[in-house]
Amino acid sequence: MRRTLVLLPLLAASLASADPNPSLGSWPQFRGPNGQGISTETGLPLVWSDTENVVWKTPIPGRGHSSPVVWGNRIFLTTAVEGAVSKPGFTGVKHLDEGKEFVHPDGVGADRTQTLKVMAVDAESGKVLWEKTAWEGNPYDTRHRRGSFASPTPIVDGERVYAWFGSEGIYTYDLDGNLLWKAELGGIASMGVGVGSSPVLHGELVILLCDEDSGEKSFIAALDRKTGKEAWRVPRKVQVSWATPVVVKAGTRYELVTAGAEAIIAYDPATGKELWRARGLESNAVPSPVTGPDVVVVSSGYPSKVAMAIQPGGTGDVTGTPRILWRYEKGTAYVPSPILYRDLVYLVTDRGLITALDVKTGAVKYEGGRPPVPATFMASPVVIDGRIVLMSEDGDAFVIKSGPVHEVERTNSLGEPIFASPAISQGRIFIRGASNLYCIGKKKGA
Repeated sequence: MRRTLVLLPLLAASLASADPNPSLGSWPQFRGPNGQGISTETGLPLVWSDTENVVWKTPIPGRGHSSPVVWGNRIFLTTAVEGAVSKPGFTGVKHLDEGKEFVHPDGVGADRTQTLKVMAVDAESGKVLWEKTAWEGNPYDTRHRRGSFASPTPIVDGERVYAWFGSEGIYTYDLDGNLLWKAELGGIASMGVGVGSSPVLHGELVILLCDEDSGEKSFIAALDRKTGKEAWRVPRKVQVSWATPVVVKAGTRYELVTAGAEAIIAYDPATGKELWRARGLESNAVPSPVTGPDVVVVSSGYPSKVAMAIQPGGTGDVTGTPRILWRYEKGTAYVPSPILYRDLVYLVTDRGLITALDVKTGAVKYEGGRPPVPATFMASPVVIDGRIVLMSEDGDAFVIKSGPVHEVERTNSLGEPIFASPAISQGRIFIRGASNLYCIGKKKGA
């Protein structure tokens, strides 16, 4: 097994839902209603700073790299509050790498008490409506020193909000903060860097990808979203991954497409039955897939860089068949997911270099489009008013023209590190900084 020495599974928390009736203007999961990071709203502000177009700013306790999600007038998010050392020297579950015990050099936090919380914030005022402790104790595994124990993004369906913390379980609340059910699926070892994959909704099921360490105990499972009762569970020989699956429609059927080092596998989301597979990324699967009409693009950025486009709807092993539309071996990110807008897929590196490819053919439109200042990125890009917006760890948001020519239109600075991807809902942009949640928009009466 490869040693994941610097992996940051912070924003692989991308997810997709086949839920047919999202609330108008909602952003119910990471990267929006279809998990693709594209807002169809118009008239959104494309200019802001730490003072300009800030409707409100709310402090958020603890450390969380999960994205905010929105339903109606409520925003939901998770966070992890770190306490004192309670188990000196404890490094969590033991990991084996090629038969030898492995301790990640950047793994931290298992020796301290962690309080995992779920919060609701009023979208109009920024007031915290409720804050619930889902779990408290010493975690099963460490997290990366730059990561968080609250990395998976929650998902909301209008009745319930589902918050997933990996080994520490899934916790489901109603929109007023009453715990409806909880479930623990067992320990999920992540080579000491934390979980990143987020829950997916399909029909009456909430689906969880649980890949771990060498893959000997990896599985994917679906729970009844009303009761938490397990509906199906399928083992998969795929070593630890952090990319959230995506649900696509291929002809008359739905497919749950999962990225992995050993294999790209599509399942029937209703039953867990395998539909097709392809040779995997042969690298850490962190960025989440993006989809367009009759295409899924999967990618990874470490240790090797690769992106490939697959036509869904196949059967058996589609490796080497015409269903593999193209393969491109540079320009991909370790952490941020790509974005597919109109007929172009934009690959973004962790330094913010952008490559634009024709999604059907893989033809290069441009390579190496740079941000105006050196920066690093964990947040995945979103499309706002037809522009690609990419937010950096320095708190800068670069507004980039979409299309076959790279052009940075402007830079907006909040002055606070940004690790989480934003949410867009009802004319406003919700940005989670390292310490605060910001509402960017035009103030009423302005």
